[in-house]
Amino acid sequence: MAKNNCQLQLRMENDTLIASLCGELDHHGAVAVRTLIDTEIRRLSPKETVLELSALEFMDSSGLGLVMGRYALMQKLGGEFRVSNPNERIMKIFRLAGLERMVKIETASGSQGKANKSRERRTKNEAKGK
Repeated sequence: MAKNNCQLQLRMENDTLIASLCGELDHHGAVAVRTLIDTEIRRLSPKETVLELSALEFMDSSGLGLVMGRYALMQKLGGEFRVSNPNERIMKIFRLAGLERMVKIETASGSQGKANKSRERRTKNEAKGK
């Protein structure tokens, strides 16, 4: 029997569901985590869901599926979704998968992802006089 090395803490703050992950997220733990988060999203109907990853040490491709699935669910329900504080190894996985082009990702060094990209383009265009 597989050992679940991923811990999940769920809490509501105002209209935001915060799902904090700790440990290692692999295919063994992703199913249970996905089920718990989805249940709370449907039960609480938050305006925003945040996947807080500061204590997550490892994530494989099933973690990408977890992120994309929660993003898609919140889009379907008319809400917002973002990822917060992934470590550098996890951020590298996100970049390689192109995740930051779709999902808002906030890091300790500043926001990355889709919301920040359009702002960067505007700033570059303004600097060029366009």
